[in-house]
Amino acid sequence: MGDFRRLPAEFEDQAFVQLIFPHAKSDWAPYLDEASQNFVNIVLAIARFEPCLIICYDIIRVQNYFTEQKNLFFVQAETDDTWARDCSGITVLRDDQPIVIDFTFTGWGDKFDAALDNALTSKLRPFYGVHYQKERFILEGGAIESNGAGLLLTTSHCLMNPNRNQKITQKFEVEAILKEMLGIQKTLWLDHGYLAGDDTDSHVDTLARFVSEDTIVYVKCEDEEDEHFEALSKMEAELITMRDLNGEKFRLIPLPMTEAIYYEGERLPATYANFLIINGAILLPTYNDSHDDEALKILQKVFTDREVIPIDCSVLIRQHGSLHCVTMQFPKTVTFKIHPQAV
Repeated sequence: MGDFRRLPAEFEDQAFVQLIFPHAKSDWAPYLDEASQNFVNIVLAIARFEPCLIICYDIIRVQNYFTEQKNLFFVQAETDDTWARDCSGITVLRDDQPIVIDFTFTGWGDKFDAALDNALTSKLRPFYGVHYQKERFILEGGAIESNGAGLLLTTSHCLMNPNRNQKITQKFEVEAILKEMLGIQKTLWLDHGYLAGDDTDSHVDTLARFVSEDTIVYVKCEDEEDEHFEALSKMEAELITMRDLNGEKFRLIPLPMTEAIYYEGERLPATYANFLIINGAILLPTYNDSHDDEALKILQKVFTDREVIPIDCSVLIRQHGSLHCVTMQFPKTVTFKIHPQAV
């Protein structure tokens, strides 16, 4: 056996999706019922197609939200917040065998308390039933996009930000780490693109996503008066110049921007790029915006073999994230086991 590693794409077959339910000690407290119902809608949509593992601060309360519990699994664990994409383990295939890599999570560069979230994956080790690897390198799942064939798309504003891995100052150093740990053969860097209200330092899953090995969908701003117009136009130009491992251009499909959405005077990072791909379906965040239907139709043309399910995520974006941010998929090779040991 060698050490050939590959980071599966989200559009590959999955075993389950992991989600952390809102609780009274999280930032959702001021509108906990609204947030909880938003999560219920996401969970029920996932459970139609594959199992959903729900991490619960208060398991009895969470279970009471669900009368039908087919494909639902509940585990008690304390967490700071609910952004499963960024604090969950990232699964890599080593010689086709899964490894859950537990990267360090610091609350997006020490912006928020994250000690409980950072410890979560190590506590869940008995449930995954696969090899586990702890890494000091700081990396969030929302910061990377894999095409499943050796390419990784990311943003320099996040991965090169000194608030993450302070001693690593060159892109080639990050690329070497991504190659060693994730098996990435080529890293594609976006130097432009952001969303107002985003706490993550421009996670790529809010901006551009792989939907096949050679196709990227991305947020396009057409309103010259919008504050995002220049940065997203420059991002689009970067995507046009990118090439795959064979020197070929990518097929690029633009998604619309929403109108500016505000809550308590602050613009929120509403984005249709923050969709979740699951077995047989796409969960699309919507925002009661005039562009919701357009985004749905675009993704339905992209994913002709999957059902596109809109889910209102107007509440989620109050905390500066959306649907993809609160979920983490695990590939089909991961065998989830309900373990008697309490977490």
